[in-house]
Amino acid sequence: MTPASMAGKVALVTGAASGLGQASAILLAGLGARVWMVDINADGLADTAARIASDGGDAQVHATDLTEPENCAAAVAAVIATDGRLDALCNVAGRMSFVHTPQMSARDYGLTMAINLHAPFHLCQAAIPHLLKADGTIVNVTSTAAFVGQAYLAAYCASKAGLTHMTKALAMEYMHQPIRINAVAPGGMMTGIVTGMTMPPDIDRTLIDRFSGLRGLVEVEEVAQVIAYLASPAARGFHGACINMDRGITAG
Repeated sequence: MTPASMAGKVALVTGAASGLGQASAILLAGLGARVWMVDINADGLADTAARIASDGGDAQVHATDLTEPENCAAAVAAVIATDGRLDALCNVAGRMSFVHTPQMSARDYGLTMAINLHAPFHLCQAAIPHLLKADGTIVNVTSTAAFVGQAYLAAYCASKAGLTHMTKALAMEYMHQPIRINAVAPGGMMTGIVTGMTMPPDIDRTLIDRFSGLRGLVEVEEVAQVIAYLASPAARGFHGACINMDRGITAG
């Protein structure tokens, strides 16, 4: 999948301070887009912006907490106030934590759902009127956890399944209007979410191994390439799709 040029287009990428969001922002900027990068981590955003600038790209930083609905609307409003248009919304930010379900705190559950499901909804809600004017696109990052039950990740699985189905519902709602809405569902990747994660000491490792994948982890840059492709005009034939990139985890 080779993305088309994004010259003259404006993209908003969440989770851009690190990992997949950072890789996606850098790639979209390299394709010519003016990229608005959104994350709670201001230092990480500055690092991403510096990388883009060093390559001659164009990036804007918007540090905010996307767990608050009003901040999602404000992020889109900032883009429109400055650039007057939005061509692509890439909901990449995510959160996961391995935990025995009875021991998951209300705060942990709330943050997982807010970042993985509620924020994409509120961002889509704010962005869609502008994306319709630009014949734009939405790319949501879900997960293989949306399709395969994974032990100790009940909230994460629920949030990603919800985001996957929300993608399809929005695609149906706007079937006859000039907007494309798709998703990509990666398997495990070596990102900050994974490297900084802790697990309960008494988990059953055999249950974890069931969804670890026989071919290893997915490369972050490869997933970013698909995100950029779906965000670009090259993916005109995709609407309501969810592309699994999991090295065969959901094959059987």
